[in-house]
Amino acid sequence: MNKRAITEQPIHPILAERWSPRAFSEQPVPDGVLGSLLEAARWAPSSRNEQPWRFVVVERQNVDAHTALTGVLSGNNRLWAGSAPLLLVAVAAAKNTRDASPNAYAWYDLGQAVAHLTFQASADGLVLHQMGGFDKTKARVVLALPDDYDPVAVIAIGYPGEVDALPAPLQEREKGVRTRRALAESVSYGSWGESRDS
Repeated sequence: MNKRAITEQPIHPILAERWSPRAFSEQPVPDGVLGSLLEAARWAPSSRNEQPWRFVVVERQNVDAHTALTGVLSGNNRLWAGSAPLLLVAVAAAKNTRDASPNAYAWYDLGQAVAHLTFQASADGLVLHQMGGFDKTKARVVLALPDDYDPVAVIAIGYPGEVDALPAPLQEREKGVRTRRALAESVSYGSWGESRDS
């Protein structure tokens, strides 16, 4: 399904064509491709080179782990995410390694690492869907995360699947038009709320 963004300004085709589907093929993601995704994330910018991102990879062939992680997802996410061959949990290290002080940039840096991973996934013909809808307390237990590491998102990764395989209400959402607010509503110049023309 082509859901290329209608942009106000030209952007890279990989970014314009990226979207968050719910339909995944059963085709597994080869180890080398997974390695490239994780390597792309590894080279993201990082405040003070702390690299606070961590990832827990849960493959569908690891049935117990995959079922347990799918079980912590919320609402509709449970209906479709289990079909993805990979579930990747994005985790932020809450403290700096140098002095154990709180890392105020951990989530920001993790977001950059996931953005790099997303771009690489798109370049490799994969699709992914990032989810904040999950029980973080249960995820911490299921994944045996240490106290200083925060589960931030669960990311379903795989090759595009058939929309018709989804439950009917999700098919409609899948086929819906992609929208974003106007660029001018998100950007100020000089100070908050000021446009370039004012």
